[in-house]
Amino acid sequence: MSGVMTVIVVVVVVVVLAGIGLALRPRLRSRRLREKFGPEYDRTVQQAPNRRDAERELTEREKRHQQLELHDLSEDERQRYGTQWAMTQERFVDDPAAALSSADQLVTRVMSERGYPTDSYDQQLADLSVEHAQPLARYRTAHEIAGRAGHGEVSTEDMRSALVNYRALFVDLLEGNQSNGRHRTQQN
Repeated sequence: MSGVMTVIVVVVVVVVLAGIGLALRPRLRSRRLREKFGPEYDRTVQQAPNRRDAERELTEREKRHQQLELHDLSEDERQRYGTQWAMTQERFVDDPAAALSSADQLVTRVMSERGYPTDSYDQQLADLSVEHAQPLARYRTAHEIAGRAGHGEVSTEDMRSALVNYRALFVDLLEGNQSNGRHRTQQN
């Protein structure tokens, strides 16, 4: 009889532990996504009808991102783009709007060079959010200011701020593996 009782206790313990595991799974997924996406997690949750839909969207972004053939830039490419960025910043003194447009184009070129699709701004945001979530809000702000600058609707200080915001994503893209420690193929 005590052998049967032991089996029953073991089965009950296993069932309880499985139930606890199932109950904690959504919380663990939420925590992982929140840590990975940072402020982008909160933004996505706010825009979605509910947390489950937001987390499904973020998970889909991760799956799409895994399909991209991303690579780091070579040292020569990083230096070349760094030089182009310095020239863009210098241009700001004489023509802030043109420098801002140049910064936007340069960030897009680096994205493309790294392997990110650049056809759609919304898709760029989704793809970048997986590995570059921290500077993404700043990129959104910069892009929005650049759009208004083309119509003469922003101050020079706003454009300066946008240039600084573009630089945050630019540096993150340039550093690639060096900044996030994840392994991807290195382009030589």
